[in-house]
Amino acid sequence: MTEPGVETRTRSSVITARAAASFDPVGRSVATARAFVRDTLQGWGYSDVVDDAVVLTSELVTNAVIHAGTSADVLCLRTEDGVRVEVADRYPEREVPIQGTGQSFGSPDRENGRGLLLCAALASRWGVEYTPTYKQVWFQLDLPQRQVGTRSAGPVLPTSLLPVADERVRVAVVQIDRAGTVVNWNVDAEHLFGYAAEQVIGKPLTDIAAWPHTPGIGTGIVEALQLSRWEGSYGIRGADGRVIPVYASHLRVRDTHGEPSTVCLLVRDDERAVIQTPLRAPVTDTGAESRSADPFEVFIGSPAPDDLDGLLQRTVERARDMLDGDSAFLLLATDDETELEVRASTGLPSARQRFARVPVEAGTGRYSSARMPAVHDDLTAVPGAVPLLNDTGMRSVVTVPLKVEGRLTGSLGVAAEGAARYSNEEALRLQFAADRIALAVESARLGELERLRRGSLSFLVEASDLLAGTLDRDQTLALMAQMTVPTLATWCAVYTIADQSSDPYLSYVLHEDEDRIDGLKALLSKIDPPDPVPAPGARIWTAPADAAHQAALRTSMRELGRSSSPVSSGIGTTLATAAAVGGETVVLPLVARNRVIGMLTLGKPSDDHFRQEILELAEDLSRRAALALDNARLYSERTAISQALQRSLLPPGLPQVPGVEVEVIYRAAGEGNEVGGDFYDLFPIRDGAYGFAIGDVCGTGPEAAAVTGLARHALRLLAREGFGGPAVLERLNAAILDEGARSRFLTLLYGELWPQEDGSAVLKVVCAGHPLPLRLRQDGTVEPAAEPQPLLGVMEDLELYEQVVTLNPGDVLLCVTDGVTERREGTRMLGDDGLADVLTTCTGLTAGAVASRVLRAVERFAAEPASDDMAILAMRVPEPHTG
Repeated sequence: MTEPGVETRTRSSVITARAAASFDPVGRSVATARAFVRDTLQGWGYSDVVDDAVVLTSELVTNAVIHAGTSADVLCLRTEDGVRVEVADRYPEREVPIQGTGQSFGSPDRENGRGLLLCAALASRWGVEYTPTYKQVWFQLDLPQRQVGTRSAGPVLPTSLLPVADERVRVAVVQIDRAGTVVNWNVDAEHLFGYAAEQVIGKPLTDIAAWPHTPGIGTGIVEALQLSRWEGSYGIRGADGRVIPVYASHLRVRDTHGEPSTVCLLVRDDERAVIQTPLRAPVTDTGAESRSADPFEVFIGSPAPDDLDGLLQRTVERARDMLDGDSAFLLLATDDETELEVRASTGLPSARQRFARVPVEAGTGRYSSARMPAVHDDLTAVPGAVPLLNDTGMRSVVTVPLKVEGRLTGSLGVAAEGAARYSNEEALRLQFAADRIALAVESARLGELERLRRGSLSFLVEASDLLAGTLDRDQTLALMAQMTVPTLATWCAVYTIADQSSDPYLSYVLHEDEDRIDGLKALLSKIDPPDPVPAPGARIWTAPADAAHQAALRTSMRELGRSSSPVSSGIGTTLATAAAVGGETVVLPLVARNRVIGMLTLGKPSDDHFRQEILELAEDLSRRAALALDNARLYSERTAISQALQRSLLPPGLPQVPGVEVEVIYRAAGEGNEVGGDFYDLFPIRDGAYGFAIGDVCGTGPEAAAVTGLARHALRLLAREGFGGPAVLERLNAAILDEGARSRFLTLLYGELWPQEDGSAVLKVVCAGHPLPLRLRQDGTVEPAAEPQPLLGVMEDLELYEQVVTLNPGDVLLCVTDGVTERREGTRMLGDDGLADVLTTCTGLTAGAVASRVLRAVERFAAEPASDDMAILAMRVPEPHTG
């Protein structure tokens, strides 16, 4: 049975290509899956749907490998009109929320609740399929429909007015690869130019092309072949040496592997009507004079550029030409129509003005009437009427609104350096042109916003994945900066605030040009940091630009005063830094858990501005980055506390034992652990007597470490109270049992060490369930130095006894925990015998060398890191020195 809202059928389209990959249930697989889908679709030429496919795949693979904890199988299928992506996991028991059934998709903010919600929002169709062993979620993304219909048409003409052509019209089709070499040459090309295909294939087109060199025009044949589309006249040298004038139409294409080439259609120049793209005549009003010669309207009637920036730039250039102006500009309105944003200009310092914003109601007379055409004969009489033209030398201007369905979408203006250049007639002409272009501009703007939205969503998914992958504070700071530069800004600075009483601290600085980082850091260090205001959103911060300007001015004045001396390199660095931060600078608060923990500062170079969409994306990023940074801070604090507590469980230091060498090696298992379930100690009991212990608490981690602290401190206290070895361990056993449910089993080797005047050492040892100590004699023999007795923490009544061992000069006593003897590689285990074999090779070595050799043997026994705590205690009685 099919639930409403979810489609489970497959498409009937023919599958033309497929790609599949499997990903392990680990965090990094999500990023790997995204890269796999992105590379696959771009290789197929489906860039139109790449961003949506990457976002959906990321969510579905995250659900599989992170939340479900299973591997994920990703399959991409290509059809003629789209792509289908299938993500399967091994956890089929989960229920699928269905639209229209009263079930909820859950909150979009839940990490595991967005996948199906995004499928419903972005995919053309999607569905879920189950089998007894896996669940598969698939989605279909259709390619955008290409516009179809009449591109241009002409009237019905009498036969006598039709263009003249030969009885047999020939169109040469020539294909040129990316290197400019001919790769295809059709039969009509052979007839027109006299070359057989084998004579020209593999040779550059420039060998036979006669390209005109028009003064002032820099485009050559090589450049023309790189353009997406080109149309015009040139010549081809025929086989007989004559130049044949041709009319050509070039189209740049790419094959399914992404390899570009240019297809050239060539006809005789006098037959150009066969392939020439006709210019559509403009629509004329009844009774109005013809505007067919108007260059701007000719442009409107021809195919417009595909991208918004290209369309806007072409618009201002043609508007300027139409009214014979010195400059022109086009501003687009924000969604609430309260501001206008500069998007294109010509004849003005566009780099200085691009993306600058001005309020619609600002100024004296002009922008208060932004919704109506306006003409200003002399801007010097009304300063600030058109803020964009301040200090540009322009005196007269005509501006008209761009409107769609009565809503203000932008403003188009043309200006001139002379006064009184424009009248109402020019305003009407410009308004007519603006009405023609307004809908195309708005459509392109909405398309750009949609692409930005989808690209932003993909960017935030990637950013969240990267930020979630680390708990290191410094790495989080670096990631924050590297994600913003150069994607969102030219430079970035991150300020951090340790606590509410601390001032902001400059923690990280990054510039897209590495040579500018030191100068930028020095500049920011000299100025007060921005105020930690918790209000959301970006706010302008002028201090860096002002400080850079003042520093550059002071440096320049000093250099002028040193006219007799060569110019120093300092002025170059200062001026470069001033240019780097001279544009717009914004500050975004980093707020986590209702506290400002820092500020993210983004900057542009001289006179450049941020787009509102970029600032909104930066604000989203700052929220995610703030939480990641605060998580890293909390993790660092808790790790520091944990490590401090753990270090308190270790002995403060090993005492020097007269006549005995002592070496200890300790390794705690688990990331971030300095102390685990294994422990050791060596401490003075009284004059001439030392206590030593090595033990192993059942388990690892903090719970085991707690018993470790109890055992170590109890041993010292009881031993110094004068109790012998058995009595010490019996009382420690009672203390462990008193812990109740928190108690742990404990194996313990405890002993007392008595150095002797004859150079030997006497040991009294109790081995309670612990691996037996091994004694290495000077002749190389190895033997156990104690007998096994019951471990601690199991039975209340223990009857323990101690054994006496005498170490002669040259002898070694080796004590280890089971992390050494139980070291495994597959089914093999080092064991007591393996440890004894290692010890037999240590004759004559110092205690430190013995411990190190044992550790190396343990590490080399298996390739994988040790999974258990490990302690090694070696004691050796040195041989007497002979004179």
